[in-house]
Amino acid sequence: MSKFSSKEQILFAKRLGFLMRAGVPVLESLELLKSQTKSNSSRLIFSRIIFDVSNGRALSSALAARNNIFGDFAVNIIRVGEQNGILCDNLNYLAEELRKKQQMKRKILSAMFYPAFIICATLLLTVGLTIFVFPKVLPIFSSVNLSLPLSTKILIFASNFLINRGLYLTICLIAAAAAVIFLLKRPKFKMAAEQIALKTPLAGNISQNYYLSNFCRTLGLLLKGDSRLDEAIKITAATTENLVYRRELEGVGRFVDKGGKISVYLLERPGLFPDMLGHMVAVGETAGNLSETFLYLADLYEAEVDDLTKNLSGLLEPVLMVFMGLLVGFIAISIITPIYSVTQKLAP
Repeated sequence: MSKFSSKEQILFAKRLGFLMRAGVPVLESLELLKSQTKSNSSRLIFSRIIFDVSNGRALSSALAARNNIFGDFAVNIIRVGEQNGILCDNLNYLAEELRKKQQMKRKILSAMFYPAFIICATLLLTVGLTIFVFPKVLPIFSSVNLSLPLSTKILIFASNFLINRGLYLTICLIAAAAAVIFLLKRPKFKMAAEQIALKTPLAGNISQNYYLSNFCRTLGLLLKGDSRLDEAIKITAATTENLVYRRELEGVGRFVDKGGKISVYLLERPGLFPDMLGHMVAVGETAGNLSETFLYLADLYEAEVDDLTKNLSGLLEPVLMVFMGLLVGFIAISIITPIYSVTQKLAP
């Protein structure tokens, strides 16, 4: 089934909330939104939602029947708004939270673009020199009885391998990438990969803060919308993309069902939940303002992600420059050293 993009979900919540605040009924608001939609797939989604609502179903119920389009988080926020008569407010909350999540993803992708570009450019330059430039100077070395340095011998081997076996290597790399993508769809392999990623320096810090921000914001917003604590935790767990954190949040839900406190569970797992998070949640539980505590923590961890992504390029740039210099320098030395030896032999 077709689904709304992140941008379409934000616009749906924002525009629907605006129309309803202006006094336009839900059904008429949906009709207006459908008339403004150009995509055929989106119009089809609106038609099905409008059909359900016109037959007496609540908006949240119509969306719940298509939760692969909107997700449990959005459906529950809308359901709570309908039950408490604050649907306009909750739609605005939903639009804002979806926008923040989209911005965080964009920041992370933008921060990773520069390192990825430098690495790819360096590798392509190296392969180009090895395949196209080095073979043209290789006959000079063969025509002279010269003992080649180890670096040049390694480069000759790499050049011959890429020229003669480059196609097979490319096929193997594509097959390996396809295998990794396939395995990442398997829960056990994906969880193992995510555990490794969370322990990776720098990238692990960004990932942890990103998922903690999402966890705190989702749970805080659900609690602010008067969702029950156990229900809010279950929805938060179901909408968490990272399987490691999803497993832990499911554990939080079971622990709370048995009468335990969220803070106690979090403090027992300092590897995934920083001590400050557990202590702040304990304060929120004591003061009775848990929703505000989680929303405050969400802003805090979002600011951490923002700082880390801003500094990522600056932190990685020296490492990337060293990597690029060593790789290109190795090729240059491998070519220049034998040429210098040849000119020394040919000198009168």
